Amino acid sequence: MPNWNEVLSEIQKNQIAGITAVDIIRRKYLLELRGHTGRNIIAYYSGFLSKPEIQSDINDEDKNGFMMAVNNLDRTLGLDLILHTPGGGIAATQSLVDYLQRMFKSDIRAIVPQIAMSAGTILACCCKQILMCKHSNLGPIDPHLNGMPTYGVIREFRRALREVKRDPSRTALWQSIIGQYHPTFLSQCENAIKWSNEFVQLQLEQVMFKGKKTAQGDAATVVRKLTDYSQNRTHDRHIHIDECRKMGLHVVEVESDQRLQDLLLTVHHCFMHSIMNTATYKMIENHLGVAFVKQLSIGQVPAR
Repeated sequence: MPNWNEVLSEIQKNQIAGITAVDIIRRKYLLELRGHTGRNIIAYYSGFLSKPEIQSDINDEDKNGFMMAVNNLDRTLGLDLILHTPGGGIAATQSLVDYLQRMFKSDIRAIVPQIAMSAGTILACCCKQILMCKHSNLGPIDPHLNGMPTYGVIREFRRALREVKRDPSRTALWQSIIGQYHPTFLSQCENAIKWSNEFVQLQLEQVMFKGKKTAQGDAATVVRKLTDYSQNRTHDRHIHIDECRKMGLHVVEVESDQRLQDLLLTVHHCFMHSIMNTATYKMIENHLGVAFVKQLSIGQVPAR
C-alpha cells in the first residue's frame, strides 16, 4: 500500500485532473480498509499536530458528526473507531461513549494509528479491544481544570500542609501559592478525579474485561497506572503498546495483520494530508464517505 509520499503523489496527480483529490483518495482507502475488516469504520481526526493553535478537542458538537456517521450503517457489524486526538472534556467524552455503545451494543474496537491522548485514551478504554501499532501511543487520563493538573494541585496542597506543620515560617510562602486558587477549586479537582476514575473503571469492568472474574481488580490496576501522577509526571507522556499491555489493557498489535497495517497507515496518511494541506482541523468520517468536517474561516487560517 502507498506510504506517506506515495499518497501525496496520488493526491497531486488527481488534483491535476481537476478532481477533489484529497477526498477521493481518502475515501478509496477507507472503503478498502472496511472491506478487509468487514466492520463499520468511523474515523475521528483532530488537527492538533499541524494546527496546535486551533481548539480541536473532543466536545459536545462532535455528537452531531457521529450521528451523521452512524446513520445508515448496519450496526450488527460492530464499529472500528479510528482515533487521532489530544483528548477533551470528560462530560462530552462520557456522552459520546454512551451514544456509541447504545448504537453498537458495545461491539466497538478502538484503533490508534498514532496518538490518542487523555480523553482519547478514555474513549479507547471504553472499547472491547484496542488496536495499536508499534509507534502508537495512549496517554495519562488525569483530569485538568483550567489547564491545571488536578492530581498536581492536590499533591501540592498536601505538601503545603506538611511543610507548614513542620515549619510554620513557610506559611507565608504557601499562602501566596494556595491563595491563587479560587474558592471550591480543590473540591472541584477532587470531584473531577473521582468522576473520571469511576467512569473509566466501570467501563473497563463492563466492556473490555466483561466476564473476567478479575475484572474489578484488573480495571482498578489500569486506572491506577493511567492516573499515576508520580510515575507519569506529565499529562503528555506517551504510553506505548508494551506498557499498555503490561498494565492489563486488551491490546492487539496492528502489525500482526500485514494487510491491516498497510491499509490503516495509508488511511492515516490520507487523513493527515487532508488536515495538513487544507483549512480542515477536525474530521469525523465513515467508510461510506459521510463526513462531518470543521474548517477554519479565511481569517483563522494560520500563516505558513
